[in-house]
Amino acid sequence: METKPYGSWPSPIDAALAAAHDGSPEWVGFVGGEPWWTEPRPAEGGRRTLVRGGTGESVLPAPWNVRSRVIEYGGQPWAGAVPEAGGQPLLVFVHFDDQRLYRFEPGSEPRPLTPSGLRWADPRLLPDRGEVWCVLEEFTGDGPSDVRRVLAAVPLDGSAAEDRSAVRELTAERHRFVTGPRLSPDGKRAAWLAWDHPRMPWDGTEVLVGEVGDDGTLHGIRTVAGGPEESIAQVEWAKDGRLLYASDRSGWWNLYRDGSPLCPREEEFAGPLWKLGQRWFAPLDNGLIAVVHGRGATTLGILDPETGALVDAAGPWTEFAPSLAGQGTRVVAVGASPRTAYEVVELDTASGRARVVGAAHHDPVDPAHYPEPRVRTFAGPGGREVHAHIYPPHHPGHRAPDGELPPYVVWAHGGPTGRAPLVLDLAIGYFTSRGIGVAEVNYGGSTGYGREYRNRLREQWGVVDVEDCAAVAVALAEEGTADRARLAIRGGSAGGWTAAASLTGTDVYACGTISYPILDLTGWGTGETHDFESRYLESLIGPLAEVPERYAERSPSEHSDRLSAPFLLLQGLDDVICPPVQCERFLAGLDGRRVPHAYLTFPGEGHGFRRAETMVRALEAELSLYAQVFGLNVSGIPELELVK
Repeated sequence: METKPYGSWPSPIDAALAAAHDGSPEWVGFVGGEPWWTEPRPAEGGRRTLVRGGTGESVLPAPWNVRSRVIEYGGQPWAGAVPEAGGQPLLVFVHFDDQRLYRFEPGSEPRPLTPSGLRWADPRLLPDRGEVWCVLEEFTGDGPSDVRRVLAAVPLDGSAAEDRSAVRELTAERHRFVTGPRLSPDGKRAAWLAWDHPRMPWDGTEVLVGEVGDDGTLHGIRTVAGGPEESIAQVEWAKDGRLLYASDRSGWWNLYRDGSPLCPREEEFAGPLWKLGQRWFAPLDNGLIAVVHGRGATTLGILDPETGALVDAAGPWTEFAPSLAGQGTRVVAVGASPRTAYEVVELDTASGRARVVGAAHHDPVDPAHYPEPRVRTFAGPGGREVHAHIYPPHHPGHRAPDGELPPYVVWAHGGPTGRAPLVLDLAIGYFTSRGIGVAEVNYGGSTGYGREYRNRLREQWGVVDVEDCAAVAVALAEEGTADRARLAIRGGSAGGWTAAASLTGTDVYACGTISYPILDLTGWGTGETHDFESRYLESLIGPLAEVPERYAERSPSEHSDRLSAPFLLLQGLDDVICPPVQCERFLAGLDGRRVPHAYLTFPGEGHGFRRAETMVRALEAELSLYAQVFGLNVSGIPELELVK
């Protein structure tokens, strides 16, 4: 065991390796009896490809990019079926570059089904009807909120490829936001979710049910569940025609069948609906229901709705994503653990056997270098609980000199309605294997711990999140785990907001990394973001017309004069969610003050970085910042130039 100061340990986890393993499989589904899914390709411009489970191969070469931009965060971008027994698969998918819906049969070139200028998500392929039913998003003007969303049917024969009038709208425009329709087993009814501004889907949604008329449109539409203070995250039909949905009416997202609870527990059976078509449960042909559930971390289970019995799948996976598909007695899911990245997992409910069928984890380095998390709960202001994952510095061949305390970086997740999953992340390993600790904080407002915990952030954004992150950082220092003089904070999107608000509002941190952030609430809340989140601040801060002073008081851009800690600012130039103008306004507020900082921008990147070269540059720049501020001896990376 060699002794070297924290931050100077040699590591086999470099930025290129972390970037190559960023992202995860997503949007699993069955085509015939075969699982398919999407996978990221960071080295190919950050595109997502479609993978066929039977071969494990990408069936769409570059530049095809299977990703929707509906509500900007997107949603289910593909659907497939085998229309004839023994026949070839038929698939439809959304291509990111033009957002058109395409028809695809393996072995042939994709053909467009829709005209340019429209967006699509959450498709349901109905070969018997010769149509795809999905969400249509159509911009009606130049502003980000000049938009309408309806359920629509697209003909599979390609007749709408150049003819907007051939797209058949299934409903009138009733609500601002909708999810894709789910047809009942007899084909006579459809169910979907809807909500309106200023609510976000985790605040309140409604389940709508309509009758499928002879003309193929939906009639007699009625609300059967939900409301302004009840969040329903998913709706499906059971095989017997009863309606299943996940509602938080009890304070926890639990499952209901025709309004009756199936397995009431103080844990979550769903989560925040950030992407249209996310699935936390899947009804099976035998009447059982596959569920992703848990308190904090999630697991895959099989629920018997008649008895309420719940049996979890055996295996090494301790976290499952909201991406499930079921067929017969089989379930396909996406699972991971602190020792494995996300994999495509198939569970046979008849035998109880679970196995990896795609995106199998292979250790790129000796797993002795992997981060080793500790799940902890800290006391925040007023004694409130704050959940966190603590990753101490860890290296199998190195230790620090006696008496030295390690630097720590607090990671604030995005959302802010979200959660840091407990999974293997080589970006965390990039720091911990060098001797820099990481603390992922699931601050008040995070999901996974019930509605009461989630609601702590109502009108308290920039307060509770900042306080909770600081409470964890200070507690680590006071207990002797971290060096009080070498604490940093980092985050992206809403996490970037928390990082910036922490640097301008506290003296806890010596430096910070702020990525594609929200920095000016007034600008962001008056047209500088997309439609989906354009009214989000009404719950996070309060109505602008009523509390304008609060918007100014909490905005980091209004308090650049308080900033003294060095910082790194990272921004994609194609970001329409948190646009570059937010960063530019923040930097202008420095007004010649000599605060060491760097501002790196990335053409072609939107909200969240997807290209390998971007992620490499960002990680190396971040490490260089910590090396300069904390006095670390780091080699092998470009030195970040900090301007004053």
